[in-house]
Amino acid sequence: MEELQDLLDAEKQLVRAIPAMVKSASDEQLVSALREHLEVTKRHVERLGQIFESLDQKPKSRPCKGMRGIVGEGKEMIQQEKGQPVMDTAIAASARKVEHYEMAAYESVCGLAKQLGLNDAAGLLKETLDEEVQTDRELAKIGQRLLSEAPLGVDEQQPEMAGRG
Repeated sequence: MEELQDLLDAEKQLVRAIPAMVKSASDEQLVSALREHLEVTKRHVERLGQIFESLDQKPKSRPCKGMRGIVGEGKEMIQQEKGQPVMDTAIAASARKVEHYEMAAYESVCGLAKQLGLNDAAGLLKETLDEEVQTDRELAKIGQRLLSEAPLGVDEQQPEMAGRG
């Protein structure tokens, strides 16, 4: 139950955080992916509610410190003054951090549900895990495209600085 409560809080944090990412992004494909992920995340909250109900439990969240840290880093990054191509690339990378955290969490909880014989819950958790994997793949493609389209960085413009740091 504690893991489910942790996931519920993580998903709720994302429902609150994703709109700021959308607002800060300018790349159309990234904005579209983030908006879609917001809708999918809302469905994840609902799905977790279904799991709680199937276990005769009230949907209750417990603070997810891991997601709080990832979301906090994303907020700090958005607040920094950067050029837009760099901002879009950083937003895509930040969103992928979220996805990787969620994939690990859902994989773990799904395994626990199977181990406990909660096959219906495991099926719903696996459905969410599959959606998280798909979102990560889409964000990876967008991030790679953004990197390939980015203007030359300092290392490429000033070879004497390459390798220092």
